[in-house]
Parts: sequence; C-alpha cells; structure tokens
Amino acid sequence: MYFRRHVADDARRTAPGQVFLRSCPPTVRAKFFAVLVAVAKAPPHRFAGGGLWEVMHGSMSGWYEVRLDGPKPGGGRGRHHYRLFCLVDFTAIGREKPLLVVVTGLMKPVATTLSDGDYAAVRRLGEEYHARNPRSIG
Repeated sequence: MYFRRHVADDARRTAPGQVFLRSCPPTVRAKFFAVLVAVAKAPPHRFAGGGLWEVMHGSMSGWYEVRLDGPKPGGGRGRHHYRLFCLVDFTAIGREKPLLVVVTGLMKPVATTLSDGDYAAVRRLGEEYHARNPRSIG
C-alpha cells in the first residue's frame, strides 16, 4: 500500500512514495518493486533483506528502509543511493493482515548522508499517516 496524504493536509492528495518511485531510474524502480513484493510475501518482521530491507534505529525506530544503489555514472552525473521509507502497520482498522506501507523516498549522492531534517520530514509524514485510522492509503 502507499500512504496517500489526506485532503486536509494536501489538497492534491499526493502519495509521496509513488511520486518518489516515478522519479527513480527504471532499473532502480524495478528493484524496489521486487524487494517490496518479497517483503510483503514474508511473515511480518521475518524477511532477511540482505542489506536491501533494513530496520531503522534511533530517531527512526519503527521504520524500515529499502536501500538500493543507482546505476553507474553516466551523462556527467555521479552515482546515487536510493532509500524507500516504509512502515509495517499492525493497527490499521479493517485489515486482517499487517500493511506494508510505502511512505516516501529519498535519494542522495554516494559518500554523503541524509540530514536530520531529511529524517524529520520522513517522520512527519509517518505521524500524518498514523493520525487517521482508517488509514489514508491508496
């Protein structure tokens, strides 16, 4: 499932995770989908991600990320890392199984880190997601 912003928070009701995925190179997008399908088929908290699906810690506790490297440099651009931020939701009303929810994604150049502000923006979207139940998903 994809988190879809509520009309009260975003009149366009964007789905940040879908917007991010559309911006990724096709090979990265295909790998993201393959990892998400494999995670969704596994029992909750049991997928061995091999470095692709990682539980996050510290201020991002409760979050998961899919981590992928972009294609080799071309056209004068450096290589990038792509991160897809997800939640596993056990409390969504009307759902028998936990939801794997894609919330948003970020890209960064190799050998750089995401900022505290980047992570805070991801957490704010997660707070927005959890603020409503039934969930705002699409």
